[in-house]
Amino acid sequence: METIEIAELIERVMAGDPWHGPSVRAVIDEIGPEQAARRPPGGAHSIWELVLHMTGWTREVTARLRGRPAQEPEGGDWPETGEPTLERWRAAQADLFAAHRELIAVVRRLDAAALSRPVADFRDNALGVGLSHYLTLHGVVHHTVYHAGQIALLRRALG
Repeated sequence: METIEIAELIERVMAGDPWHGPSVRAVIDEIGPEQAARRPPGGAHSIWELVLHMTGWTREVTARLRGRPAQEPEGGDWPETGEPTLERWRAAQADLFAAHRELIAVVRRLDAAALSRPVADFRDNALGVGLSHYLTLHGVVHHTVYHAGQIALLRRALG
């Protein structure tokens, strides 16, 4: 069933062996709080900001699958990182993986017909509304892989 395959794809991207390269877990392992909080030249987002952004949008997609109308993530598009402590960085990482586990559990419970249903709310195309659940799920996978690639490049650039 397609929902099982989508759930397995998310699992591979997050902590498995995806075909494109290292998983998110492999990319963020061994990044410390100082490196995660460091802003790269040019004002780009930090690794920590990317992790919080990915977490928020994963939770938003999960809420949409449960029928909540589309909106920005509850914590905003780019939440503040706060003080860069090891405890807070580990909590941010754990929250990222917890959000994806929750999404996977919801996807595994979906019936195939749910994939073609539209996301509730058609107000703002920039928020990804007006899409089917199928396209929204693929979108969140692409979003995660895109930002994991950014994190991999930042990790290398920031040392």
